[in-house]
Amino acid sequence: MKLRRRLLEVRPMEEIDGRGEYEVDESYFGAKRVRGKRGRGAAGKTPVFGLIKRGGGVYVQIVKNCSKAELMPIIQGNILKGATVHSDGWKSYDGLILNGYDHYRVYHSKNEFARGKSHVNGIEAFWSAAKRRMAKFNGLASHTFILHLKESEFRYNMRERDFYLFLLRELRKNPL
Repeated sequence: MKLRRRLLEVRPMEEIDGRGEYEVDESYFGAKRVRGKRGRGAAGKTPVFGLIKRGGGVYVQIVKNCSKAELMPIIQGNILKGATVHSDGWKSYDGLILNGYDHYRVYHSKNEFARGKSHVNGIEAFWSAAKRRMAKFNGLASHTFILHLKESEFRYNMRERDFYLFLLRELRKNPL
């Protein structure tokens, strides 16, 4: 746990500079479905919002819900006006154009997953990798979930660098 807490402190954020093309999406983390509601609003799941810069890094944050009021400040705090944002058809992304973004959607509900350069495959791939990594733990305590989520973010953002050399340098500067 100490190492995961340290990853929160040293995570490389230069990957998210606010310019360029981004994909935004929300996902739900928790136990596999146990009868009941699926998808958005599924009982007992933790909603997480994520954005990924195409060709760059990812940023994830746990949210109370996936409403426009909850997601828009995160988008505005990480992506500069004038940037291009790709999303799915979720209603919380209404208004991105009014807030100064070039906004393109794909509608999964209409069985559309890509339209030219417009897709959210990058962030969907991150969700898949993060869930696959966390599944190895056979359940996580709610107070450690954020640490595992941010570790997945860190590993993704370090994917083209020597992860272990970076950790060794950081730990040499400031031991656990």
